[in-house]
Amino acid sequence: MSTDALFRPLTLKNLTLPNRIVMAPMTRDMAKDGIPGQAHAAYYSRRAAGGVGLILTEGTVIDRPASRNSPGIPFFHGQKALAGWGEVAKAVHAAGGRIGPQIWHTGAVRYSKWEPDAPVESPSGLIGPNDPRGVAMSEEDIADTVSAFARAARDAKDAGFDVVELHGAHGYLIDQFFWSGANTRTDAFGGATIKERARFAAAALRAVREAVGPDFPILLRVSQWKQQDYKARLAATPQEMTDWLLPLVEAGADVLHCSQRRFWEPEFPEIDGPEGLNFAGWAKKLTGALTISVGSVGLNTDFMEAFRGVNAGAATLDNLTARMARDEFDLIAVGRALLSDAQWVNKVAANQFSELHGFDVKDLATLV
Repeated sequence: MSTDALFRPLTLKNLTLPNRIVMAPMTRDMAKDGIPGQAHAAYYSRRAAGGVGLILTEGTVIDRPASRNSPGIPFFHGQKALAGWGEVAKAVHAAGGRIGPQIWHTGAVRYSKWEPDAPVESPSGLIGPNDPRGVAMSEEDIADTVSAFARAARDAKDAGFDVVELHGAHGYLIDQFFWSGANTRTDAFGGATIKERARFAAAALRAVREAVGPDFPILLRVSQWKQQDYKARLAATPQEMTDWLLPLVEAGADVLHCSQRRFWEPEFPEIDGPEGLNFAGWAKKLTGALTISVGSVGLNTDFMEAFRGVNAGAATLDNLTARMARDEFDLIAVGRALLSDAQWVNKVAANQFSELHGFDVKDLATLV
């Protein structure tokens, strides 16, 4: 079983990654007062030492009232938080890694019973179809939010990070603008089509690009599914996907991080069959951008059983490496498996499959 396709280098603008494996962003909810500390630096640097090609941090919130939905989610603004993140970047680099923060605004999505001090904001005061929560954003709110994304991206570059990722998936604020179920606006940031509803994300990307310059890599995470509705689809056809994603690439996104719940599932099986391109594959084909695929890689108490299909459908390692070898997508993000085993990548590189630790739900409540 060859894993060579996973361990080819990749050049992204002025950044060279040693392999194609990305640590997926995973909410840790353990930043006291929103400030990352030494435990965060140690947590991320362990994964860098473990061989991860590119680390994407947990979601970190921009400088907007009510931008986070839990008190343990870290800020990416303010002197103390930025100093803490600078130490994280230094620790990862010292371990030989590359890292970028994921910046986000949670919009109307609930995560815990905790409520922010300011009113929750979203495109139309909705968390989903006919499900009100919070207030609809004014045009001034939107402009301020776009500026906050740009400031966070510039701060990421200034703090020594290698890339920045905007979270535009899973039903959070940017994704709420994409989704007709949460965006019923009739102004320039709404509309009947996905191309119209993508204008907010495009504005944020243009502002981020201006803030960081032409050579700093910008990633954008996108998804069809929402926490509010796993069956939701923003693009039912390749043409709709082009209308959605191509303007975002043109606005400044270098890499599309295409989140699906199971990476091996075809995006449009009615077109190319049950073994057809996945979400990241179609996004790459339609836009020409580099893409990251993600979804249930290595999830089982026994690594090899997971990849043979036990409790993981067709998610075999052969399936993954074959897709990577034919460049269906460019990178693969691994999430929960890396929570259980910081040496996951090094062990895969050495074919030490029997030594991989299985994922345990308790890992979701740790920062180790």
